[in-house]
Amino acid sequence: MPTRTARTAWNGTLNEGGGQVELTSSKVGTYDVSFPKRAADDAGGTTSPEELIAAAHSSCYAMQLSAVLGEAGGTPESLEVTADVTLSPDPAGGFRISGIALTVRGEVSGLDEAGFLAAAQNAKETCPVSKALTGTEITLDAALES
Repeated sequence: MPTRTARTAWNGTLNEGGGQVELTSSKVGTYDVSFPKRAADDAGGTTSPEELIAAAHSSCYAMQLSAVLGEAGGTPESLEVTADVTLSPDPAGGFRISGIALTVRGEVSGLDEAGFLAAAQNAKETCPVSKALTGTEITLDAALES
């Protein structure tokens, strides 16, 4: 399996500096990062480690759920996955990712709601990004839509 790479170039202090994160492997883009905007409610056109983790988690979870649904005899017609990653002060000092809330809404044929919910929970536990983030509380809100 391949290794994927991202690179960040940073200039200046934490509060006055800034940088750019480059998605090196895919070459799909370079994005500005800034600590003041990372900690603000309005990101102002910059990304953050938390947003990049949210992107990684939501896409990984969607892939894993589609696989688990297929193994359970279902056919995913559409899945919409959101990952909300929260940055909070760490009581030990600094900051920490205090939680990730996964939300999935799916249209699936061949499974009832109980089957969908079981598959959703299984995917949460077996998604490689979920496994990598085991030190963080991950919640799941799943619903089957008709």
